[in-house]
Amino acid sequence: MEYKNIIVSKEEGGIAVITLNRPDALNALNAEVGKDLRKAAEILKEDEEVRVIIVTGQGRAFAAGADIKELKDANSCEAREWARALFDSFEALGRMPKPVIAAVNGIAFGGGCELALACDFIVASEKAKFGVPEIKIGVFPGAGGMYRLARAVGMRMAKEMVFVGDPIDAKTAQDIGLANRVFPADKFLDEVKSLARNIASKSGITLKLAKQALNEAQDSPDPDGVYRDIDAMGVAFSTADQKEGMTAFVEKRAPKFVGR
Repeated sequence: MEYKNIIVSKEEGGIAVITLNRPDALNALNAEVGKDLRKAAEILKEDEEVRVIIVTGQGRAFAAGADIKELKDANSCEAREWARALFDSFEALGRMPKPVIAAVNGIAFGGGCELALACDFIVASEKAKFGVPEIKIGVFPGAGGMYRLARAVGMRMAKEMVFVGDPIDAKTAQDIGLANRVFPADKFLDEVKSLARNIASKSGITLKLAKQALNEAQDSPDPDGVYRDIDAMGVAFSTADQKEGMTAFVEKRAPKFVGR
């Protein structure tokens, strides 16, 4: 598949890497990037060789946010359509049944921070910076970012980040729960791939069920959510991977998962 603004590569161990590839524009997000991300998500979702997906950026940025040149003259309806299209692109990654890791190698501002938040979790280079600076140009995160940010770091911290608009560094991002881990810049992607291979070694069907249950718990944080976990556990016990995993544990050997 040919892409204009991203690079998609497949690595050993069931990993695919999506790299935003507009380095001269600090990987700013425009309509074409959104289309590429949706196409890549659709293809990788169906690729049985791919177990885990990494999203990162080319050069010194993860993504610098929305392409302001494309947006500055938009009217209200056009801006809403643009934001919805970008949201749909992020959802295509976040809602796919496979784990998606945001590997934030540099700046992740505005829409770039929203893209990272749409992934299952975030790992950051020590040189990474996060921010939602839209308030400084008269707008605010509009592609699902405020909803996700508040859930990631809490309402008070989200309000401070949105109202002030200043960036935070990688350590602060980890301290407030925005980033899961921080890796040294000189071996960043190697560390991310090692983490991804660890996840990819698990049962694909069990990862799918776990991700679905966790997403549903987030979307409907009510007491009845525990019953969805119980139902998911019942489904897990109908799989070949559950039988293999528990048998391997009893036999004190590494499991050989088949993804069903």
